[in-house]
Amino acid sequence: MEAEERSSQASALIDARGLTRRFGDFVAVDGIDVTVGPGEVFGLLGANGAGKTTAIRMLCGTLAPTAGSIMVAGQDMARHARRARGQIGYVAQRFALYGDLTVRENLRLQAGLYGLAGGRSRERIQWALTHLALADVAERMAGMLPLGYQRRLALAAALLHEPKVLFLDEPTSGVDPMARQQFWELIYGLADSGIAILVTTHYMNEALFCDRIALMDAGRIVVEDDPAALAHRSLSTPILSLKSEGGGTLVQELRQWPEVLEMIPSAGQLRIRLRGGCDATALASRIRGLADESGVAPLKLEQVDPEFEDVVVAILEASQQERSA
Repeated sequence: MEAEERSSQASALIDARGLTRRFGDFVAVDGIDVTVGPGEVFGLLGANGAGKTTAIRMLCGTLAPTAGSIMVAGQDMARHARRARGQIGYVAQRFALYGDLTVRENLRLQAGLYGLAGGRSRERIQWALTHLALADVAERMAGMLPLGYQRRLALAAALLHEPKVLFLDEPTSGVDPMARQQFWELIYGLADSGIAILVTTHYMNEALFCDRIALMDAGRIVVEDDPAALAHRSLSTPILSLKSEGGGTLVQELRQWPEVLEMIPSAGQLRIRLRGGCDATALASRIRGLADESGVAPLKLEQVDPEFEDVVVAILEASQQERSA
């Protein structure tokens, strides 16, 4: 087992150990380990303020860690920062290119910053315009582009120097669903070419697109697993699905029950997450009795399996409760 772990670390393109960042007395990232291999899409998932952006800034060399080590494509970030950064492509949360330059001008500028010149520069810019579907807007001002195009331009700029590692910080935040899907298709294509990709996101459905995900809370990684295994974890908090007509009074009453932890609207139904240890069958019987008294009908009520979001929320809640204990 130890030999397999050493082999995995040796082949990793991203290998961070004990990564920590403090700002005064505040610990933003608290001793996390991150390993990502070639062709792998690794997701950091967590609420705003969980430490995802601070972690990714340290990993790509724009923020020095307080403690820990970072290896990128075989280069030690502390000893050989320039070499390590030369292997990295980074797309920040906010559009960081020049809005008053055209798409092509932005790419030329970025190519120059990466040391690309002459025919090589023209070749890589043409590749970027073609493969990221930017050719039709090449002469438009970047600041006038829709957000989805700006995200693609930022990705194109990050790929000009053919990095082995790509960091994407909330890359589809604010983007419409179709543009988000197109962006993920690009990510898959890049992973297929062997690039190691680390992406931060707070979208639950995007986490399912990753090969592995790590859930962050208060600067720590509380769980790391592949999405399918995580989605099938059992919960100590049973879930009921309720569908009724004219059940406003019923819903208001249920919100007051101490056994009800959370009520989540979902696809025309109401998902009721119960507190751990509750008898779901007995509680369902009580709800039906209350519905009869309230004259609510028809009523469909059944215990259901947890969804991926239910599992994530329960894990993060448990972490928060442990911290506050």
